[in-house]
Amino acid sequence: MKKLIVIVLALVAIGGVVGYMMYNKPHRSTAAATSDFVVSAPTLFQEFNTDETSANAKYLDKVVKVQGTVKSVEADEAGNVIMTLDAADEMFGVICTIPKEEAANAAIPEAGEVVTVKGVCTGKLMDVVLIRCVLVA
Repeated sequence: MKKLIVIVLALVAIGGVVGYMMYNKPHRSTAAATSDFVVSAPTLFQEFNTDETSANAKYLDKVVKVQGTVKSVEADEAGNVIMTLDAADEMFGVICTIPKEEAANAAIPEAGEVVTVKGVCTGKLMDVVLIRCVLVA
């Protein structure tokens, strides 16, 4: 019976260490990653708007390089920069979240400028969303 308790405790400890390591695993660097797709903001939005299921299969959790015109730029309460690219739709666009660490080192564009952004696509809510974005020169 003692051996069984020791084995169970050892397995729980190993499981705890593996869980902790997975939870604290760092994100992959978007700046260093190669783009899986290069697309314009209106094209990306249109693909999601037309057939969200196939667009999710194509773009979800992939690094996407998107070129478009900046519609708006604002900061959230955490200091991240939220930039919306025009997607040829009056109400919606492509939202790019630039982490505060990256935003501190970049020249943030203003509305009307044409930019290229690389980020991880998380799908479409009302807008297409890219996270961990970096500005590409």
